[in-house]
Amino acid sequence: MSTQPLIDVQDLQVRFGSHAAPTLKGVSFQLHRGECLALVGESGSGKSVTSRTLAGLTGAGAQVQASRLAFAGQDLRQFDERTWRKVRGAQIGFVMQDALGSLDPLRPVGKEIAEPLHLHTDLDRAQREARVIELLRAVGVPEPELRARQFPYQLSGGLRQRALIASAIACNPRLLIADEPTTALDTTVQAQVLALLESLRGESTAMLIVSHDLAVVSRLANRVAVMHNGIIVEQGSVDEVLHDPQHPYTQYLLRAGRAVHFRRTQGAARTPLAIVPTQAEHTPPLLQVNALSKAFKGPDGTLRTVVNHVSLQLRRGKTLGIVGESGSGKTTLTRMILGLETPDSGDIQIKGQPWLSLSAVEKRQLRRSIQVVFQDPLSSFDPRYNVRRVLSEALEVAGHKRSEWAARAEELLALVHLDAALLERRPIELSGGQRQRIAIARALAAQPQILVCDEPVSALDVSVQAQILELLDDLKQRLGLACLFISHDLGVINHVSDDVLVMKDGVAVESGRVRDVFDHPQHPYTQALLEAIPHLESGRRMSFDFLKLAI
Repeated sequence: MSTQPLIDVQDLQVRFGSHAAPTLKGVSFQLHRGECLALVGESGSGKSVTSRTLAGLTGAGAQVQASRLAFAGQDLRQFDERTWRKVRGAQIGFVMQDALGSLDPLRPVGKEIAEPLHLHTDLDRAQREARVIELLRAVGVPEPELRARQFPYQLSGGLRQRALIASAIACNPRLLIADEPTTALDTTVQAQVLALLESLRGESTAMLIVSHDLAVVSRLANRVAVMHNGIIVEQGSVDEVLHDPQHPYTQYLLRAGRAVHFRRTQGAARTPLAIVPTQAEHTPPLLQVNALSKAFKGPDGTLRTVVNHVSLQLRRGKTLGIVGESGSGKTTLTRMILGLETPDSGDIQIKGQPWLSLSAVEKRQLRRSIQVVFQDPLSSFDPRYNVRRVLSEALEVAGHKRSEWAARAEELLALVHLDAALLERRPIELSGGQRQRIAIARALAAQPQILVCDEPVSALDVSVQAQILELLDDLKQRLGLACLFISHDLGVINHVSDDVLVMKDGVAVESGRVRDVFDHPQHPYTQALLEAIPHLESGRRMSFDFLKLAI
């Protein structure tokens, strides 16, 4: 590594508004060429503000002060927006967590990826198009020629994230800043992207990674800086920080990570299930899916089957986990179950009733039995509404009388362990964990028997993940809910599920009890998923795999 740091930050302070308390309260670190520094910490700790400051993206209202804030010897405090436009994309690449919000919805992703090449290189159009295909293939996008012509809304979350990474690395920047770069990715694609990111870290480049996934941090980073309340509370090598943490907050983060990825011991106290497992095995399924299929036409006019004769059952008090790569058909299968897509063939029964052949009135009645919790609760809320109105709207749709709304809203918050004082706040004023609890409370307003959870914890810090998973488990036991849990995180699936369905290319390649499938995977794809799980590593080659120890 060069003796002169590529990034030199001393006593960085950032505040939003002249009278507001500082968000960053004196952050200091250095980053050398060929090095990767990981920033870890909970939401609100200052990780993203730190990374955005280094890319000139704090916003017009931000007040940035520092004793030193330099990139390759240049004083970033002196950069105007014109200078930033020359540097950002060419010398500093930035991968944001929210791919859908970062990509232009009005143009194909290929043109998005080509933009930095057009601005910062001398490549002609044909060369740019070839480079775009090369980049998409490098980040693991299947059928890159087709995907380059598609719009962001036509891609899964994982494919959008990979396209965003391709755009950030297009010009081989000297510094790559990645804010949760693998959050939306399944294990096999995550492994591809991690390998790609590792290969990009050469002698003249450096990476700053923001992540709540400690296994990802362990693989990519040389050093770790732990942030809490706007300051760095601990900093050192990966081996020192992740395997011999000194600060109580770092120890807390590691405990929370283990809580998500380790199953409870058999001796752990549990509240009895609303319906005991032996009874559940002999009750009719609440959800029965028989040989569902669905095909869509691509931009080239070719009909592609995205779900191919998939069948499943879900009984009361049980959780079925669905895993698979982006593009495996998980989302389309879920949308058909929710009645948002019409299958080409197959049958769905909810509580024994034929879902597809019901009248509109009958469907509205039955729809109350199945509710959904989305990955990004903030985008599913009306930004004008406070929490009271969000819940009142759900109660109205569920058929509750107006006179009941106030009391019932407080009951719903109590169910998800939130204080009634939050009723007057808007979702944007809440933390990520609080917003997800509000989303769960809204789903419970209709008193459903089936809860569909679509990546409900993927964007959350490990400590908040543990809280939400414990909450869902508690609700399942108290209310006798059946849960359909979609996730790319096999550790999370292992933690919450009784059974698992593994999907690839629209086909259910393996299913069974989660313990049996994870202990003794039969299909090569399931085996590949398990082998691709990142694990904590140390320089002394001491390592443990969260999932394999868990099961």
